[in-house]
Amino acid sequence: MTVSEYLWDDNVSSAQQGGPTGTMSNLPDDEPNAQLIVVESDPAIRSRLAMQLGERAVALDDLSGVEERYADSPLLVVLGPSCVRMPGLGGAELLLTNRPDIGAILIAEDLSTDLFQRAIRGGVRDVLGVPVDTGQLNEAVRRIDQTLAVSGGRPAPAFAVGGEEQPAAGGKVITVFSTKGGAGKSMLATNLGVLLAQRSEGPVALVDADLQFGDIAVMLKLAPQHTIVDAVGSFERLDAGFLKSLLAVHQQSGLLVLPAPLEPAFADQIGADQMSHIIALLRSFCSFVVVDTPAYFNDVVLSLIEDSDDVLLVAGMDIPNIKNVKIGLQTLRLLNTPMSKIHLILNRANSKVKLEVSEVERTLQVKAESLIPSDIVVPQSVNKGTPVVLDAPRSAIAKSLEQLADRFIEAPGAKKRSWR
Repeated sequence: MTVSEYLWDDNVSSAQQGGPTGTMSNLPDDEPNAQLIVVESDPAIRSRLAMQLGERAVALDDLSGVEERYADSPLLVVLGPSCVRMPGLGGAELLLTNRPDIGAILIAEDLSTDLFQRAIRGGVRDVLGVPVDTGQLNEAVRRIDQTLAVSGGRPAPAFAVGGEEQPAAGGKVITVFSTKGGAGKSMLATNLGVLLAQRSEGPVALVDADLQFGDIAVMLKLAPQHTIVDAVGSFERLDAGFLKSLLAVHQQSGLLVLPAPLEPAFADQIGADQMSHIIALLRSFCSFVVVDTPAYFNDVVLSLIEDSDDVLLVAGMDIPNIKNVKIGLQTLRLLNTPMSKIHLILNRANSKVKLEVSEVERTLQVKAESLIPSDIVVPQSVNKGTPVVLDAPRSAIAKSLEQLADRFIEAPGAKKRSWR
């Protein structure tokens, strides 16, 4: 099978390809901020990529003259598989160094740790494997285009699979991650943080590492005076005492909270090294540090996963969610993440959606270690700004969240639970 045939498998439905003609893009109705460019030496692959991205995409066989031609406008470049085989990704690395207002997505035949590191360190914002899913490609374009718009063209932080700084000994770090928005990640992180704060003898901190669109402060009905931006802004003199002064306190539980930036543009100021240092400081005086993350991989998320003792991978009970989780698990394995610290949490596990838990486990080849039921009290509690374990403590979902917390600190009279 040729690369072209592999990329554009006939099993991909006409709906995914944008209809019978393949010309409809899945980009949102809003006009993209950046000019779309497809770069690929194979004309068949180049044409297909351009079709998936819609009429606004300009298809080129190389990057010659691109910097001069688009000197006054931001660009979003989709690099085809042939660029992987060329020095400097076909000139993309030099272009991205010279132009911080350019975002890039790389499509590769074989995903590997070395390729991830090479691409992201070279300035590429995302790496997708083949066969290419139209929806996934356009979602990556939308997300990066949005980042270019809010950042004013500032470069993304440098990528590193784990920083040089190792987490300090002390409390346990629990990262809550999902590969798709809407899976219930922030709800789970918030309620777990509250339960651990109620049970722990030492302080418990909740960090909102969804740096563009974090909701933790809203979900806890907090009006914080400080955010993680203040910690990074005073990074040279940041120590445990100063960091404590920046934390908001959730009065009902005693949970300490480090909120996300108030504006998405501030996300670019926070890199993996800064985040690792903040987590290490929190670990030094907290019994538990719970971290909520965005629903995609970047250098900050990968650093957090590496620094964590446990990673709760949250999935919803629908096919797009499960598909993304499977891709996420493959990525974590490629990055040599110990699977022993990855724990699959199925949210809305009792939903009548003609999808069984056993079927999901077979698909992912991972056993679900906690099942969280669907319950109307969740959106009700979110709208009140009160965690469901406090708002409806006798509900089925509160009980399941308490059982999850039992794996870290047993409640009085609780049955001993473990991950295995």
